[in-house]
Amino acid sequence: MSMTTAARPHPGVDPSEARGLSRGLLLLMSVATGLIVAGNYFAQPLLDAIRGNFGLSTSTAALIVTAAQAGYALGLFLLLPLADLFERRRLAVTLFGATAFFLLACGIAGNGVVLLAATALAAFTSVAAQVLVTFAVALSTPERRGRVVGTVMSGLLVGGLLARTVAGLLSEVGGWRTVYWVGAAALAVVTAALWRSLPAVHAPVGLSYPALLRSTAGLLRTNSVLRRRAGLGALSMASFTLFWTGVTFLLAGPDYRWSEATIGLFGLVGIAGTVATPLSGRLADRGQVHRVAGAGAVLLVVAWLLLAAGASSLPALIAGAIVLTVGQQALLNSNQNVLYGLAPELRNRLNSAFMTAFFLGGAAGSALTAIAWNRAGWLGVGVAGGVLATATVLLWAADRTLDRATRE
Repeated sequence: MSMTTAARPHPGVDPSEARGLSRGLLLLMSVATGLIVAGNYFAQPLLDAIRGNFGLSTSTAALIVTAAQAGYALGLFLLLPLADLFERRRLAVTLFGATAFFLLACGIAGNGVVLLAATALAAFTSVAAQVLVTFAVALSTPERRGRVVGTVMSGLLVGGLLARTVAGLLSEVGGWRTVYWVGAAALAVVTAALWRSLPAVHAPVGLSYPALLRSTAGLLRTNSVLRRRAGLGALSMASFTLFWTGVTFLLAGPDYRWSEATIGLFGLVGIAGTVATPLSGRLADRGQVHRVAGAGAVLLVVAWLLLAAGASSLPALIAGAIVLTVGQQALLNSNQNVLYGLAPELRNRLNSAFMTAFFLGGAAGSALTAIAWNRAGWLGVGVAGGVLATATVLLWAADRTLDRATRE
């Protein structure tokens, strides 16, 4: 079957109304997004084991995380706009199946180069998570949009954080390859569930694929709100990824000497930070998106002040990780809520442009980790994170000022 508009819409489904989005379907979409993005983070607690297995340097091993972020960013730009061209259920399921295959390839990789390539490809197709995000938004009413985005994105964030915990535990039991095998199998099951549960929704826009890509790039040139929100997203994600990549080396190093399983359990700390997501979603629905973003940006700075003491204080490290997650999630929810309200017919392309910048920021953050760690250890990571967090606050203040000036 092709990914054209051959499939019939699900009976009774109006893509612009909430009637097609039951609680069960929203839960499935949230779980599915979490599972598919988890593969992009499996390597983080396993870097030391992978480095030893393939004889890689610390900086080379860190490139696995960079490859995942860069592959995801590329997929967001090249694949996500297809949701405006093809039937969305079939597109999502196809990408989910491809990701399962590439995760399996990661598990059987014979050297670092193959693992790097398979990781990038799995990340490239895992943008199916974002297809589900805009899918859920299309099935929701405007007054529920913030909560729907918050629910699905919570699944995505929890998946990324829980992936570290599960990866560490599975690696301890069966080696790092087991992590990818189990991930591929779980993703195959979810793929089948999505095919059975998602309604078929057509979104033809009358544009060719090249025209869609030009339109997506053009939005960054012509839409100042998108540019500022993309900048906020890129800076915050760079700060977030910098921490979660660097903390692996800190916890495995002489200051803590933790095992892979214990390092993986540290991911549970970040999950605690997602409890604030429903609150940020409700505030966004009440028109408080700018305040939510500002609070999130300030929390990033507070987090890095706590994390600066992380090399000698586990409580500071835990508190900083929680605050960092709360701030990051608040910013992300605010950014997406603003963008989804700009033009419903452009949601996939707006999300594509925003999330491409977002994960390019993540790729830059993971690459910066290797540089900062090699030069000054955890101190270097802390300084870099603090600079990124401060830049996020400054950009938010500029965005707020420009928004007020525009309204006046």
